[in-house]
Amino acid sequence: MALTPRLSGQVAARAHHSRAARLLKRAAPFFAIAEVSGGPLLIGSVIALLLVNSPWGGWYERIWDTDLRLSYGGEVIALPLAEWVNDALMPLFFLIIGTEVKREFSKGSLSTLQTAILPVAGAIGGLIVPIGIYLAFNHGTDTRHGWGVVAAMDTAFSLAIVAMFTTRLPTAVRAVLLAFAAIDDVFGLLVIAVAYTDTLQPAYLLLAAAAYVGILLLLRLGWVASVAYVVLGAAVWIGVLGSGVHPTIAGVAIGLLLPTSSRLSEQRFVDRVQQPVDRLRRAQRVASTADDDATAERGREEAQSHLGYIHEMAAATDEPAERLVRILTPWVSYLVLPLFALSNVRIHFSPELIGDAVQSPLALGIVAGLVLGKPTGFFLATWLAAATGLAKLPKGVTWRMIVGIGGVAGIGFTISLFIAELAFAGGEGTEIAALAILMASLIAGLFGFLTFWSAASSGTGAAESADTQ
Repeated sequence: MALTPRLSGQVAARAHHSRAARLLKRAAPFFAIAEVSGGPLLIGSVIALLLVNSPWGGWYERIWDTDLRLSYGGEVIALPLAEWVNDALMPLFFLIIGTEVKREFSKGSLSTLQTAILPVAGAIGGLIVPIGIYLAFNHGTDTRHGWGVVAAMDTAFSLAIVAMFTTRLPTAVRAVLLAFAAIDDVFGLLVIAVAYTDTLQPAYLLLAAAAYVGILLLLRLGWVASVAYVVLGAAVWIGVLGSGVHPTIAGVAIGLLLPTSSRLSEQRFVDRVQQPVDRLRRAQRVASTADDDATAERGREEAQSHLGYIHEMAAATDEPAERLVRILTPWVSYLVLPLFALSNVRIHFSPELIGDAVQSPLALGIVAGLVLGKPTGFFLATWLAAATGLAKLPKGVTWRMIVGIGGVAGIGFTISLFIAELAFAGGEGTEIAALAILMASLIAGLFGFLTFWSAASSGTGAAESADTQ
């Protein structure tokens, strides 16, 4: 996540004459509109923690546990509000994740074999080592099935920390982190689908598959109208939800389908609209200089017709994947993720809980897996890939920065809380796991921040950033 160049310059200019702007300059990337932001999620988490541990905590939790019923004929769906957030809104976040994965593979940092191997290797190491550490602490216990909690990272928070150094580190740092985070999140979703799905309903899976194939066919036919895609996308979500697989998988699956190239190149756009623009100018002239109303009306109608043509041609130059991310991102950043935090962060701080967590192999496995396992696995796997010649570091990226990427990967939060709820089904293990995830995320975030700050202060990052401008 980073500010756009224009917005970054605007923030820097304000800092020269505004004390408040100087104080807020560092926090600006946490609230950027252009990409998924960690700031609203952080605020939602803090509010949830304060309310849960306040005298109104019981009332607050009962709100999220209240059933919301939808019925049609004899069919009734009744789920707590918190589950509606998880099942109906969170797939939108993972739709963005799936789209980012597609873009990275097709035209981003994963578009060539050599550039793809580095984050892929890191993601594999960042999966195996944390899980191994967790199982080492929980082997032979009732909590061993919670190994998926340490499998994935929090994309929003990790990118927000990197964005704080957006002008002092090479741009390739964000590219590597984004690629790693995207692959890591997909691993986490596969863990949800494979390890935490009890029963499957084949009929609903067939519905999801049929709707998914329908989207593929429309894309192959070049169908433009979005209504059909929305209807089929909803059918995929309903099918996955009814099948027993968590519907976040539907978000990723649909995101992987979105085209990452426009229907019309900019050069072809210029060639195709030149004549309509000339005709539009003539029609506008007729409408403004006509002696009678009928002629003026015909001129206005012709002008509107040419405007419609030009508008459609301009829309065809927009990349569908980029357009969807642009539309969804503010809603996900400022509504979906905060609602997820408000409804899912339910840690009741007490001496008993903290005492149980300190002695619990579950908490120790989570903290060690995220804080130690993620950076160790990521660093060792990427170092091995580079040492064997399979991959190489992007220009300007140092091994200290790689350690920083591995560090912020230990921020589990969103998906880790997600998996903890599925693994422990709201039991006592859920609260211990949530407390451990919170502590691990704070430690990992601080470690990653300090590592990036050290790398940026060394001058290497700044020099490389200047070279690329």
